Amino acid sequence: MDVAVRGQNLEVTEALAAYLTEKLHKLDRYPGIATAQARMAVDGESHVVEVTVPVGDRLLRAEAKSADMYASIDQVSDRLLHQLKKYRERLTDHGHGERTGRTGTGGPRLHSEAEGLPREIVRVKRFPAKPMTVEEALLRLDLLGHDFFAFRDAESEEVCVVYRRRGGGYGLLVPQA
Repeated sequence: MDVAVRGQNLEVTEALAAYLTEKLHKLDRYPGIATAQARMAVDGESHVVEVTVPVGDRLLRAEAKSADMYASIDQVSDRLLHQLKKYRERLTDHGHGERTGRTGTGGPRLHSEAEGLPREIVRVKRFPAKPMTVEEALLRLDLLGHDFFAFRDAESEEVCVVYRRRGGGYGLLVPQA
C-alpha cells in the first residue's frame, strides 16, 4: 500500500512515517486498497492523525486526537479497521440486516443573527453528484461517519439528502416541485 504522509505544524520523522505505514498495512488483507492519505498535526497539546483511504468508489476516513502521536496513530488505525469491517459486512449483508442509527442527543447548533452571531459560510465543499440509490447513500453516510449525505437519486435524478435522526434511524429529504 502507498501511504502519503504530510505534516502540519510538525516535521514527520522517518520513525513516525514508518509506524503509521506499518499500522496501515493491516488494511492490506482487504482487497481493493492501494493508497492512503495521512495528515499528522500538532494542535496545542493534541496530536492529531487523519487518514483517508479510497476503497472502490467509496472513501473511508478516520481521525484521532490524543496527547501522544503514536497513540493517535493506533486509534486511527483501529477506527479504519472497524470501518472497513463494517463496510465489508454491509456488502455481504445484501440489505437483510436491520439498520440502527446513533442515538446521540448532541449536535451542532445553528445560531441566528437574532442571537448576536453572524451567519456566514466558512467552507464550500464540492463533490461529484453521481446517481445512487437511497441504500447506497445510507451506506456512504455510515462509512464517512457524517450526520447527513447529499446525493443524486438514481430513479428521479433529483438531489436528495439522507440524514441521521437524533432519536435513532434515518431521514430522507426529497425536493418537491
